[in-house]
Amino acid sequence: QVRLVESGGGSVRSGGSLRLSCAASGTILSINQMGWYRQAPGKERELVATINSGGSTNYADSVKGRFTISGDYAKNTVNLQMNSLKPEDTAVYYCNVRRVDRGTFYYYWGQGTQVTVSS
Repeated sequence: QVRLVESGGGSVRSGGSLRLSCAASGTILSINQMGWYRQAPGKERELVATINSGGSTNYADSVKGRFTISGDYAKNTVNLQMNSLKPEDTAVYYCNVRRVDRGTFYYYWGQGTQVTVSS
């Protein structure tokens, strides 16, 4: 099993910044992707950003140029720097990691951290 502990959520005004952090522990061998997803009230969970073990990143169009994901695969940590926040960024943000074992992917989720952006 993989345990994910998130921190860094909170409330900010529009235009502000927050930094989310996530640390993985447990059966952490073969993690090959880490990332962040979010879920706003009444909406489905959506991808925010991912970073793979090779350093390649992927961002949702809505956050490109404002959010930056970084990961340390030696420490099994992933961070999300969020700048120029907008009210529509308000959501619960979830850390996610993917590990591979004999060709099968396993996904793990954090408990979620609330981000609230007021106008």
